[in-house]
Amino acid sequence: MKGVILDSIRDLVVDKFGEERWKEVLRRADLPVTTVFPVTGNVPDETVLKIIGSICDVFNLTSKEVAEAFGEYWVTVYMPKVYKPYYRGINTARDFLLKMDEIHRKVTENISDAHPPRFDYKWKDRNTLIMKYKSQRGLIDIFIGLINGVGKFYETPLDVNKISDNEVEITFLE
Repeated sequence: MKGVILDSIRDLVVDKFGEERWKEVLRRADLPVTTVFPVTGNVPDETVLKIIGSICDVFNLTSKEVAEAFGEYWVTVYMPKVYKPYYRGINTARDFLLKMDEIHRKVTENISDAHPPRFDYKWKDRNTLIMKYKSQRGLIDIFIGLINGVGKFYETPLDVNKISDNEVEITFLE
């Protein structure tokens, strides 16, 4: 996984709880408290999952709660700061979600060894979108957190339901 994910997770923990709590997360993950993850570098998936598990332990949260917090932070705080151009011309949650596959493709086309999730889309009806999450990492709960973050960013109420380990149903309640 790319280090940008852990950079965002670090920022989330530090912004909400302070640097000392981030050091506690690293210690619980058996990493040096001085660990810095290269933003465009590769970080083993196991390390990312170990840090997420450590966050669960430190803050007494479930992995779904951490995924939800990460998704909201990534979409509403981190991504607009780091990937601002990708928000241009997108005015609704619906438009953003329909461009997620293209955004992942564009963001990573010049980054070596990047393997972001990809997405397929199918409309169930006018207000219900089925998104297929295509990744071997199996992080669909993070994907759901990101979708909810998109709804918050665009102030659009969404009902997001996990259909399977690789599909979600999103109902736009606008």
